[in-house]
Amino acid sequence: MKQAYQWNAYIAEGLGTFLFFLIGIGAGYAVVGLVDQEAASGVIVAFAHGLALLVMVSAFGAISGGHFNPAVTFGLWLAGKIDPIKSVVYVVAQVIGAVLAAAVALYIFSDREGIEASMAVPALGDGIDVLRGIVVEAGITMVLVVAVFGTAVDGRAPKIGGIGIGLALVAGILMAGTLTGGAANPARWFGPALVALDFSNAIVWIIGPLLGAGIVAAVYRFLFLPEAEDQAAAEGSETAAE
Repeated sequence: MKQAYQWNAYIAEGLGTFLFFLIGIGAGYAVVGLVDQEAASGVIVAFAHGLALLVMVSAFGAISGGHFNPAVTFGLWLAGKIDPIKSVVYVVAQVIGAVLAAAVALYIFSDREGIEASMAVPALGDGIDVLRGIVVEAGITMVLVVAVFGTAVDGRAPKIGGIGIGLALVAGILMAGTLTGGAANPARWFGPALVALDFSNAIVWIIGPLLGAGIVAAVYRFLFLPEAEDQAAAEGSETAAE
């Protein structure tokens, strides 16, 4: 019976990523020409991404784990929480979902004045070179992946659904939106980049998120998760003794 549903997780990852980015990218297009201040439009886009991720993680978490991000999948693989083959299929599904979302969002807003496909592609801001961009993307991805491990993976985690993860993304975009676009997700960059055929400084949105996720995964795998497992074992022993 389990084998009959093995594709459900992959479908959930692709669909969840599509809906997540459709809202996020769509919000970016929606504010063009309607919001005069850059700061105000940045807040709108940040919350659109964060709230969409919150809903998708809460809705699909029980089916696929609610990754919707190759960096998250990479981190969970490094931590031994997902097998390699499943990880690869997850990433493929996420990338497909991202490309479709970018294409559909552009189609929806294409007749609005001032809309260009390149607007949805994360870009480096003034004074931000490639190295700084990698550091920024790594940093905000670390915040996101800490939220994933701390609220969803760790057995001691509070049962708050996708709230912590969604808010972590909001915080990251608010900080980094004008610096790197605040992607914290290689698929969020790749989908619009492919549609716009704009792959400038690609290394920033590939290496940065993967580096950040890898650092957090290593800390959890070798320090925090063993502690959680030992604590759970101790509590189990005490329960059995009673």
